[in-house]
Amino acid sequence: MFMGKYQNSIDAKNRMIVPSKYRDELGYKCVLTKGIDKCLYIYPMSEWERFMTKLAALPSSDINARAFVRHFYANAVECEIDRQGRLTLPQDLREYAGIDKELVTIGILDKIEIWSRAEWENAEDGPQLAPEDFVQKMAEYGI
Repeated sequence: MFMGKYQNSIDAKNRMIVPSKYRDELGYKCVLTKGIDKCLYIYPMSEWERFMTKLAALPSSDINARAFVRHFYANAVECEIDRQGRLTLPQDLREYAGIDKELVTIGILDKIEIWSRAEWENAEDGPQLAPEDFVQKMAEYGI
């Protein structure tokens, strides 16, 4: 399980250092793809395979299901983490997430999110649930 938040940056070769806390669980091969909310997702291979099984089960006759599958699958890149713990971020994915230099890496259960620092700050400063709404949503979700 991934958790925690780290701030770092990409180097001149568009590589980011994967926080050491995440590397053991990720292994040396992983999948990088577009996320939701203008961020990128990194999946360990085992989690990516589980996710792909769920996507494959979606009805291809449903236009929204096809769009959902395309969003994740067409933009997916299999990556290797080098000996220094670095991962290269392709240009098209960096552009999608608005990553220039500074980024925030967040552990979210079965995956890692990568945000440009500016996008993360905008999301953090954006609309938030009031405490009573937060509690209500937790109850609705059975938490």
